[in-house]
Amino acid sequence: MRALFATLLCALASVASAQADYPSRPIRLLVTVPPGGAADFIARLVGAKLADALGQPVVVENRAGASGTLAADAVAKAPGDGYTLLQNSITTHGIGPHLFDKLSYDPVKDFTPVSGLALLPLIMAVNADLPAKSVPELTALAKRQPLNFASSGSGGAPHMAAELFKSVSGAPLVHVPYKGSGPAVADLVGGRVQIMFDAAPSLIQHVRSGKLRVLAAASRERNRLLPDVPTFAELGYPQVAVSLWYGLLAPAGTPSAIIDRLNGAVGKVLASGDVVERLQAQGAEPMPGSATAFAAFMREEMAKWAPVVKQAGVKAE
Repeated sequence: MRALFATLLCALASVASAQADYPSRPIRLLVTVPPGGAADFIARLVGAKLADALGQPVVVENRAGASGTLAADAVAKAPGDGYTLLQNSITTHGIGPHLFDKLSYDPVKDFTPVSGLALLPLIMAVNADLPAKSVPELTALAKRQPLNFASSGSGGAPHMAAELFKSVSGAPLVHVPYKGSGPAVADLVGGRVQIMFDAAPSLIQHVRSGKLRVLAAASRERNRLLPDVPTFAELGYPQVAVSLWYGLLAPAGTPSAIIDRLNGAVGKVLASGDVVERLQAQGAEPMPGSATAFAAFMREEMAKWAPVVKQAGVKAE
């Protein structure tokens, strides 16, 4: 009995020592997208600064595919020791859980929230030749003649933002999915589709050239890159508040001491002037906060998108 007790004490001491020394080796940060694009940019920016704050390398690993479920599954099954993290998003922990009949992991129970990272609000743009100059004019026009909207893929945030707009405005828009934002924007500029929701950086060069017109921002406050464009809330549609958002998760069972260490380091990174400047230059805003606040945010996002996905009848491809 004494031997068993001594063994238990040694084990507890070893765990406590590992937590106190954390991190003592490199940390893997799994990202749900290929290299390039907003999510990868944010992961690499935050990861590099987090490495400085923690004193250990943060290795970004792109594990793309299956709407983020490949990366999420890998982290859900990893040890809860703080050395394997997931950059999650609206795809994995907002819209995504409602697109699949069954997942190989539980999006809530199999993860421990660490912190939010960044928000990238969406905007609604139309081809400049479309006669509608405002959201009310667009809604009226859609009820008189067929209009379609492009998206970067079925079930993604830009698609579901348009579905949300359809549900609250009654505009009978037709979805035209593309394989990525690039070809969708190209057809929007060319007039083959009329409407698109996307992040401002994907559209703003065409807005400035006069080929696209922005009718509204799907953010709580006016978009920093388009300060003259009203928000949907200002136009009477407060429900249409949609951002690409990114956060940090650890596997379930990760000790609170490690979560606190990570959360504190992320908070310092997101408060640094150069990080804020580089995020805002990309149309994003830092999203710091406690692990508890981030958990509540994700619960709200999952609850918000459940009825929208159901009404749209969308399933993962």
